[in-house]
Amino acid sequence: MIREDRMPRDGAVRQPKYQHIAAALKAAIESGEYGPGDRLPGENDLMVTYGVARMTARQALGVLRSEGLIEARKGAGVFVREFRLIRRRGIQRLGTDVWGGGRSIWAADTEDREPEVELLGVTEEAAPEAVAGVLGLTEGTAACVRRRRFLLDGKAVMLATSYLDADLVAGTPVTEPDTGPGGIYARLAELGVGPTRFREEVRSRMPSPDEAARLGLGAGTPVVLVCRTAFAADGRVVEVNEMVLDASAYVLEYEFDAP
Repeated sequence: MIREDRMPRDGAVRQPKYQHIAAALKAAIESGEYGPGDRLPGENDLMVTYGVARMTARQALGVLRSEGLIEARKGAGVFVREFRLIRRRGIQRLGTDVWGGGRSIWAADTEDREPEVELLGVTEEAAPEAVAGVLGLTEGTAACVRRRRFLLDGKAVMLATSYLDADLVAGTPVTEPDTGPGGIYARLAELGVGPTRFREEVRSRMPSPDEAARLGLGAGTPVVLVCRTAFAADGRVVEVNEMVLDASAYVLEYEFDAP
């Protein structure tokens, strides 16, 4: 059981009580008092230990759940999450030595773990207006749209939708379920328009109901949105990829030289 001496003091006393309790639980997890898969004190335990109402205990556990530290198992209680965070190295993963060497960018994120990609569909359709503008598609020009869900250790962690000029990739493996070694970028390189520069825009928000369902997100868990634009050597945009990441599953890492 979490000890009262783990409760934050000094400048933190003005925080709501549920935040004090959450900080104590988090400290116990970080110290190893509770390891991956261990059961944490539940609402009733916290009510007794700290003399608080059920809503306060529930809010404290909600803080840890929103940070991806714990998970509730129906009928069993609350447990320290066993899932190991994905370290997404935003620059290294896009190197030509990755996709040019026949590896998938997704596999580069997952190190020694076995990833799974679930194809949700490959279609020809009109891209959203903003995406069509970035791709330089004129009105009425179809985009090749690839929708995927990515899973790791049996857990859905990302949704991704790629948009490409349908005329550019017509008759190539980009339009097939299996794009082959190196994925989309290797196939674009074979067409003479392999990406040489990327731009990523990152922001966060709460998920839509559909996103929450597809990613299996608990209440209060935000998502990270990453929109990547891939440019060929001549400056042409060859792909726009909109990704929705489970914020509790990822660490986004960017390493680069000072300009």
